[in-house]
Amino acid sequence: MPTGAKLMAAICLAILAFVLSEMIMPLMPERTHFGYFVPINMALGVVVGWIVMGSRAGGSVLMGITNGVTGAFILVLWGLFTHGVIRMIDLSMQRRYDGLGEAALAVLSIGAEYFLIMATGPIGIALLVGGAISGLATNYAERKWP
Repeated sequence: MPTGAKLMAAICLAILAFVLSEMIMPLMPERTHFGYFVPINMALGVVVGWIVMGSRAGGSVLMGITNGVTGAFILVLWGLFTHGVIRMIDLSMQRRYDGLGEAALAVLSIGAEYFLIMATGPIGIALLVGGAISGLATNYAERKWP
């Protein structure tokens, strides 16, 4: 059922996904073609915000911050997995894998590679602060528009 908290969480995480995407793009190699990188991340932000954060809204300020940081980290995990799958599909169309198992392992390998690229201080701080603000805004929406 739609609630104000779910809507607020979806909007907040979509904004956070946009900000993080813009911070990550300069870290990638120069020849990287981003395509739908930002819209995919924003869509993931909406889904994670609606499903994960919105349904757990409410409680104390600390619970709100925890909810927001948890949602932000789940957004990163879903993003790494999604972009790992997209890259794996691109490589599999070039016949780089011999079987399904090798392709499935490649998703994890690609996701880990992307994580190492984005694991910087500014992105970590933006993730924590953005997640905390998102959680507080979601809790506020839960109290204001139940």
